[in-house]
Amino acid sequence: MLSKIREKTQGTFAWVILILICVPFALWGLQNYTEGGQESPVVIVGDKEFVQRDVNQAYAQFKQQYAEMQLPEEMLRKQAIEKLIRDELLLQHVSAEKLSITDETVRKFIASLQYFQRDGQFDKKQYETLLATQGMTSTQFVNRIRKALLMEQYQKAVTESSFVSQYDINSFFKIQNQTRHIEYVTVNVPSVSELPASDEINAYYQQHINEYQSAEQVSVEYVELVLADLMADISPTEEQIKTYYEENKALYSKKERRKISHILFAKTKDTTEEQALAKAKAAQARLANEKFSDLAAALSDDSLTAKSGGDLGLFEIGVMEPAFEVAAAKLALGEVSEPVKSAFGYHLITVTELVPAQTKAFADVKNEVYQAVQRAEAETQFYQLGELLTDLSFENSDNLQVVSGELGLDIKQSELFGRSAGAGIASEDSVRNIAFSEAVLQGHNSEPVELGDSRLVVLRLLEHLPSEAKPLALVQQEIIEAIQRDKAKAQARTVAESIKAQLASGITLRDAAKAQGLVVVEIAELKRNSGDLPWQVNQAVFKAAKPVAGKPTVLVVDSIEGNQTVVSVLSVTDGAQDDATEQVKLAEANIARALGQADYGAVIEGIRAVTKVIVKE
Repeated sequence: MLSKIREKTQGTFAWVILILICVPFALWGLQNYTEGGQESPVVIVGDKEFVQRDVNQAYAQFKQQYAEMQLPEEMLRKQAIEKLIRDELLLQHVSAEKLSITDETVRKFIASLQYFQRDGQFDKKQYETLLATQGMTSTQFVNRIRKALLMEQYQKAVTESSFVSQYDINSFFKIQNQTRHIEYVTVNVPSVSELPASDEINAYYQQHINEYQSAEQVSVEYVELVLADLMADISPTEEQIKTYYEENKALYSKKERRKISHILFAKTKDTTEEQALAKAKAAQARLANEKFSDLAAALSDDSLTAKSGGDLGLFEIGVMEPAFEVAAAKLALGEVSEPVKSAFGYHLITVTELVPAQTKAFADVKNEVYQAVQRAEAETQFYQLGELLTDLSFENSDNLQVVSGELGLDIKQSELFGRSAGAGIASEDSVRNIAFSEAVLQGHNSEPVELGDSRLVVLRLLEHLPSEAKPLALVQQEIIEAIQRDKAKAQARTVAESIKAQLASGITLRDAAKAQGLVVVEIAELKRNSGDLPWQVNQAVFKAAKPVAGKPTVLVVDSIEGNQTVVSVLSVTDGAQDDATEQVKLAEANIARALGQADYGAVIEGIRAVTKVIVKE
């Protein structure tokens, strides 16, 4: 469910929507975030106070977005707090400026959320039920959405108003399409087979002991609320099934399929309305002996449809003028209408394909309806029990027994797993992320973790095996190979630095390389994204300073494998603007986006400068 909302809110201000919508429906109990709590605040922005639980929730949401990047927790926590502060600064600013957004915009956004839809359509009953399970009125929810959309509107007003000049575009292409004339030689890592002494091995082990650590592991115990389990315990009555069927009959129906064609007799500056009507009647008389499609091809003033016999495709309400639609809806298959007046003139209309609306009989869809009723009731229970699960696990954060007893959920256990992989429930990234969070490692119950749209899990630490140094005997061979690699790299680096020093003294790269038995490669027009060189070398070449006074710029680039590349940058040629219009447009858009984001950052910093912001340790 939350994933569907997230798909709808991947815009420039998705975080705001996630905070104001996803957090409450993740069953985290947003009361602290929106109404304040009795705890001492840890973050203060203006007159808004955030307690530790608010920060934990913001951190959990932020961490989930960057789960695959395996960033340090401390960095993520700082970034999450910073994001929380910036969003609150903007919210307070748009409120103070008394900005507004129309009711229609808010209504359309809410209706677009799949969370409140059934079969692609907004379902008012679903909407009201879900809000009720959260103890939230429609007015409260709409106000939150209104604030979120206002914030997004304000950000877009800043980020999308940047102006890109032709000078900016020219400057971009000068750099982007720049070419460089270079010569280079590669010094490969030599083979080193000499075994290091035991004291050398031991010294290396002590100096690099952090590189030879066992992986940190944990096991957890957890309770799991599963929608499918709730469904299995629900047995709808015959009356409930029939009632649901009658109330949702549209779900089991196919709309009428009506394909139409027309002949238009247009009213123009040369043809009066009366003349157009006369033409229509004359054509109507001819239809007794001639095909509608032939007359449309010969007479219709609608040149686009005349070629296909007047075919307008499937008839849709709301596309044509009311009089046209009324006439088209009344026709039987093959019947031709009387001349129908519109703003364009007069039409003759016929139905070329007609499939009547059909509704599946109750008996034919009984099993399907039964499951739908099961799911609808189970979803209501799922949200209610999810909220109770959240509250109980938070209020009794030192155990899962209370939750288990109150909700009748079994306490399960996982095997040991690490941060990057696990089996069973630990195969889920979100479970592993929260299992290694500070709160869980300190012995507290986790925040509820949503797995898909039908499972909710709360876990706590069962066993923690910290990372520790592996015995020297176990890693001795790895250390020997590492020492040999380092010596080989050092030898290659010595040769490369020697060649660089010779170039500085005036010797050419070719002469210096020849003395070492190496071959020089020349590239007259190296491009930024040509792929002619390893990416590290290419990147370093284009970061290097331009040659001055005819003297080449010399650099040494180290590869991951340890190979050394000595490069001599002989000259630099500015690039020209691409002829391709699409490339120019793309460049303009990217530059504008970058400038817009910079402007928005400056605006937020300006707001921050005049607002009280306190972050407590």
